[in-house]
Amino acid sequence: GEMELGEFETGMPSVEIYEDGHEVVLKADLPGIDKKDIDINIGHGFLTISGERKKEEKVEKGNYYRYERSHGSFFRRFELPPEIDTDKIKAHFEKGVLEVRIPKSVEAKGRTKRIMIS
Repeated sequence: GEMELGEFETGMPSVEIYEDGHEVVLKADLPGIDKKDIDINIGHGFLTISGERKKEEKVEKGNYYRYERSHGSFFRRFELPPEIDTDKIKAHFEKGVLEVRIPKSVEAKGRTKRIMIS
């Protein structure tokens, strides 16, 4: 509907992040997007999801038709908890929903850090 389109123009798909056991799970609704048009990057303590929605519609008017292309790109950036294992991240995309699972690293969890009091 109109709402989703508006949301896309501002480049903000709806995303939820929650913890599931020892994993951080990120779910993003990306309707009308192709898996190959989604980019997931991790670095400097951030997870970035970006992508493009390309749509071609055939509009028939009497005896001629034209193609209408609509474009929408999005970009979202999330701060990650420090104790994650970036090597074991899994991303899965199905039926317009992207799910990224980020395990927390056991070593990081077991590490204790002494905070100096000034």
